[in-house]
Amino acid sequence: MRALTLTLLAAAGTITAAQNAPTELPDIGSPSDVVITKGDEYSLGRMVVRGLRDQGQLLEDPEVADYIQSLGQRIAVQATDGSQSFTFFVVRDPNINAFALPGGFIGVNQGLILSTTNEAQLAGVLAHEIAHVTQRHLARSARSQSKQGLVTAAALVAAILIGAATGSADAVPAGIALAQGSAAQAQLNYTRANEYEADRVGIGILSAAGFDPNSMADFFETIGRRSGLSSGIVPELLQSHPVSSNRIAEARERARQLATSIRPETESYAFMRERVRVIASPADSDLRPYYTDRANRNPPTRGEQFGAALAQLQAGEAVAALPVLREIGRDRLDLPFLQTALATAQASAGDKNGAIDTLERALKISPRNVPLTVRYGELLLAEGRARLAHQVLLDVFNVVPPTQAQIKLTAMAASAAGDTGDAYYYMSEYHISGGDLPLACEQLELALAARDITPIQRQKYAARLKEIRDVIAESSGKRKRKREQRDDGSDKVSP
Repeated sequence: MRALTLTLLAAAGTITAAQNAPTELPDIGSPSDVVITKGDEYSLGRMVVRGLRDQGQLLEDPEVADYIQSLGQRIAVQATDGSQSFTFFVVRDPNINAFALPGGFIGVNQGLILSTTNEAQLAGVLAHEIAHVTQRHLARSARSQSKQGLVTAAALVAAILIGAATGSADAVPAGIALAQGSAAQAQLNYTRANEYEADRVGIGILSAAGFDPNSMADFFETIGRRSGLSSGIVPELLQSHPVSSNRIAEARERARQLATSIRPETESYAFMRERVRVIASPADSDLRPYYTDRANRNPPTRGEQFGAALAQLQAGEAVAALPVLREIGRDRLDLPFLQTALATAQASAGDKNGAIDTLERALKISPRNVPLTVRYGELLLAEGRARLAHQVLLDVFNVVPPTQAQIKLTAMAASAAGDTGDAYYYMSEYHISGGDLPLACEQLELALAARDITPIQRQKYAARLKEIRDVIAESSGKRKRKREQRDDGSDKVSP
């Protein structure tokens, strides 16, 4: 089990060593689909993300999530024709790392974000991981290892989720890191080719998105310094992020050949990097001395002023944080995260009406902005205005697909507003997003049993329940057919 876990995780797209590169992009057509379909990949990736969430490893902050998803989509739109969806998320881990899971799920550690010096470097990492997904490295790797690639991939996910069952908060990130350092040499030779391919494809994507294509090589050098490459000696021992001088040189040569129209970086990056620094810090940490020391050595940037105010807010000094947040956010309704930070400080300082006014003004400029709407809904709930909270949350999430946490917030608002049927319905959607279909069915059965639901609600709940039951039955049928194939000695995997 451990060997399978290591080899497949290495193929899943973590930034790893590369010493030999193919001369052209390989054919990634239908043979990969014979082993593992895109639907299979999505299911596997979602299961791993669920394991990370269950262990509290995801940084589920609306503002950070909105930023990383927006940045990722800006790059991803240059990589596909829309047939591949992507979900970007931040992991609570101080190590410098990023990884692509099957199905377009791309994770970035907080430590990596804090190690970048500009938005283009962060974009370069995302472009590299996007390339792992578009080139379907997991499916191709599974095909190279075994004719039962799907079974092997399922074993990978099971091994990862063992960490959740043991209660170890570090099990999943440790499994990913371990895969980078301990996989068999034959598999590493295969993934080195993947890494060079992801570099080349990613740099093209990065350039098309309007970022400096040299930024990928710039960040490789940062990784190199962390792994001892600053002396110019390539370490032979595979480490968690080994980078060769050849790989850096090839990335720079590739960037040199591209004619790039570089767009200005967003203002959001500097603020979001400091937000991540503060909110992802350990619960018992105090970052106020860090920002004071920075300010004593150099005039603080706007991002650092923002971070210092968030550190004060986190330390319970909301009143002290208010002047800085008011100044930074003045006339910047175009940056919603500045307004949510100000509103949070106002509410914490006891000015709930002022906080509501701040959010309502910002929503007029940025209607249906997810972080603004979430913070507004949370504040309305806290103030006993559950019906309005329910309305504003639905207005957004009927248009923008919500996260699991946002679905749960909507369920809470429906329950507090007295709409029991919808509260159960949203909890069923919460469990669907987490991959627990049987529990989703139970919630829908409760919704149908709720008193005072309308005929339209009853029809909606019943249709959703039938849809889920059909999926469960279909999945059970597939598993039965695969068992029969194995019993017959067949080595084919059903699509």
